[in-house]
Amino acid sequence: MSITNEQELIGMQKVSEAVAYTLKEMINYAQPGMTTKDIDEFGAQILSDFGAKSAPYLTYGFPGWTCISVDNEFCHGIPTDKRILKEGDLINIDVSAELNGYWADNGGSFVIGEDIHQHRKLVEASKDILQKAINNIKGGVKIADIGFLMETEAKKRGFKVIKNLAGHGVGRSLHEQPDELFNYKNRYDSRRFKKNSVVAIETFISTSSSLAVELNDGWTMVGNKGGYMAQHEHTIVVTDGKPIVLTQMNNILN
Repeated sequence: MSITNEQELIGMQKVSEAVAYTLKEMINYAQPGMTTKDIDEFGAQILSDFGAKSAPYLTYGFPGWTCISVDNEFCHGIPTDKRILKEGDLINIDVSAELNGYWADNGGSFVIGEDIHQHRKLVEASKDILQKAINNIKGGVKIADIGFLMETEAKKRGFKVIKNLAGHGVGRSLHEQPDELFNYKNRYDSRRFKKNSVVAIETFISTSSSLAVELNDGWTMVGNKGGYMAQHEHTIVVTDGKPIVLTQMNNILN
């Protein structure tokens, strides 16, 4: 969406606060020995306290309130009481919701407990790349140039980007124009970021794979060549200068 008045900005701030606070609290809550369903239900209660509704459930009938992916699962992991978290697991939580007709999206990857499998380098790369991308987004900047920046920064660190996952516009629904905000330079994409537009900008930084493929459950995605992926996502408003990071409260880049 494009922000045209103060009421719309306030609406986006409120839903963004709901998803950001929920994500932050879920990350803090997660401990070895818990199931992904435990964490999902904890997050669902926080969203409900805000009066917000799960976006993946509303939009797609997703079998959970949030997406929780563990280790080799890249994204869209289904919360279940069979998945027990272990020390050193790489976890991604993605929280998106609707509140009073406005929608926001955010996510973050983190290591639970001690980093015994050395995933933190990947996580820190993803955080750093998202921060650099946001710092360079403003009205008039080419979307493909931000993708090029993200892939260049990933390669510098010895990582790849996933080429079939992307950020997207958000605001009046979960996915809007501009869609396909890729982590690489699409040379056929001449679009530019527009001032006052709301976008969910996200990283998909990978150790081995360049594509995500769906498992038989119809939701969970893993790498076409295995390995691990880290994702970090903020909902932002594009301006003439530095973007307004609506989901800043989630603290995912700290």
